[in-house]
Amino acid sequence: MAVIVTSTYSVMNRRWLIFTPVILFLLASAQLALGPGDAVRNVPQSSFGRGEVIKYTVHYGLINGGEATVETGGSLERINDRPCYKATVSGKTTGSFDFFLRIRDQWRAYIDTTSILPIRAQREIAEKNYRKKETVEFDHLRDVAEVTDHTHNNARSTVKVANNTLELVSGFYYLRTLNFERMKVGDVVRVPGYFDGDNFMLEVVFKGREVVETKAGDVRAFKLVPKMPNNKLFRGENAISVYFSDDRNKIPVLFQAEMFVGTVKVDMVRYQGLKSRLNLVN
Repeated sequence: MAVIVTSTYSVMNRRWLIFTPVILFLLASAQLALGPGDAVRNVPQSSFGRGEVIKYTVHYGLINGGEATVETGGSLERINDRPCYKATVSGKTTGSFDFFLRIRDQWRAYIDTTSILPIRAQREIAEKNYRKKETVEFDHLRDVAEVTDHTHNNARSTVKVANNTLELVSGFYYLRTLNFERMKVGDVVRVPGYFDGDNFMLEVVFKGREVVETKAGDVRAFKLVPKMPNNKLFRGENAISVYFSDDRNKIPVLFQAEMFVGTVKVDMVRYQGLKSRLNLVN
């Protein structure tokens, strides 16, 4: 799920970023300068489709602190005359965490089925007294994002973005289109992205294969680690790991962050609607 202009510490101090597994992963990589990219592209993929639902539990040590869901709508949407997947990531606190924090967050992207680029992105954040509601329209021919802030009288702004830029939800889906079979340990994936008015470069290192334990069973997985800058929140450069299933689905099955305050895990508990069989260890 890149440090966005500010430091990792100041960004992650916004509580709502922690409770969605995609966001936790994509916000973790170091910021780099953006360079030119290719034109609007064609990205063939067979990893995901309509009607996919993946549910997670967020653990703080031995304590269950939240729940998250990543789902793809059961039908295609048409945005700006383009067929799109409607992908939604939602997260909420549970138990005692819900009493103190009360988080109800939802992130949504309408992702072009051909380019796997976001056409429209929305986020609705509710935490205690904090509220944020925003819509971003992406024009990939002009490389701009038109932002509407619904929490401040529908204020509008235009931001220049990198060629083929992704926001956080579409970035998660784009990573699933990559061919990990062809990667060697140490290979680096770089993806340009946009978040909250700023551009960043997601930089992730491929670490090979592992078998991981999840609430849904033991899964053969590819391990990816975002490069981390020095900061006061995470323990070292390899503090965050994400595991994608070692099969055609390439769904994220486990996220783990080693923080100075302890370990945070986002653990898959249920799934449905996958295009292919999950590579479980029998």
